[in-house]
Amino acid sequence: MSGSERRPRAGHVQLDSRPILPTTDGNENITEADAFHISRQSLDPAVEYKMNHQRRGVALIFNHEHFFWHLMLPDRRGTMADRNNLKRSLTDLGFEVRLFDDLKAEDVQQKIYEDLNMTVWSSKHHLTISASMDDHSNADCFVCVFLSHGVDDHVYAYDDKIKIQTITDMFRGDKCQSLVGKPKIFILQACRGDKHDDPVIAHDSTDSSSEALVNETEVDAAVVYTLPAGADFIMCYSVAQGYYSHRDTVNGSWYIQDLCETLRKHGSSLEFTELLTVVNRKVSYRRVDVCKDVNALGKKQIPCFASMLTKKLYFHPKSK
Repeated sequence: MSGSERRPRAGHVQLDSRPILPTTDGNENITEADAFHISRQSLDPAVEYKMNHQRRGVALIFNHEHFFWHLMLPDRRGTMADRNNLKRSLTDLGFEVRLFDDLKAEDVQQKIYEDLNMTVWSSKHHLTISASMDDHSNADCFVCVFLSHGVDDHVYAYDDKIKIQTITDMFRGDKCQSLVGKPKIFILQACRGDKHDDPVIAHDSTDSSSEALVNETEVDAAVVYTLPAGADFIMCYSVAQGYYSHRDTVNGSWYIQDLCETLRKHGSSLEFTELLTVVNRKVSYRRVDVCKDVNALGKKQIPCFASMLTKKLYFHPKSK
């Protein structure tokens, strides 16, 4: 090995050439570099996200019940119950909830650009963006919800599918500086595969469920893959990859029902990833009792979440 090709000494840390992005709070955002010297004192496991900004933040809910006939996707009966349930639960936590029903793919992206305070020139397949990064500077965090069908790494709008990473990339630190170092929560109620989850008996379990669904159960179509999103993101999925996600035609999807109930009971007191674990358990108690697809009867579901959060996340009540 020549002198110019020598490896760094053991223990030597090399840094990316990317600059560390400042947060709007004036704190260094240490999560943007791949390698960084952090003192042991700064790694307090109890550290929490700062949630005392002027506003809680915006929650965008993109709800899709009907689809362009050419897509050959079934209507998502019960999704309006999910939409309204989420609106109540997120509003109670202090979010400014914005609802959008059955938007075309281009309109979905336009609404997100507007939320980011971006000036957009758009055509069918091209977007040029000039961004102002002050829109979320006085907010704690951001929430984006998709209620729809899915396929591969896309979710469906009314007329076309949208790549999930296209959406999440718009909120990364180099695109939306006012959200650097703040939680970015994405909730996806969509099917993630073509398998039913069979029930198993936990012989050492003492938990039981008293819930019984009396309405017909449907599944959301196709598959959505787990995607990395970046630091301070958390991706909340209605079902583990490869399996069907179930939706009650009257009361809404199992996942959104249990998520909203848990948010109402514990949203202001329980750490968010712990809350999502409670939701996982609640959904796992359910089973399909009534469904046109006889192969789905008795089947189960388990949600999952992928957390890139770097601190504990609480939605403590804001002072009036």
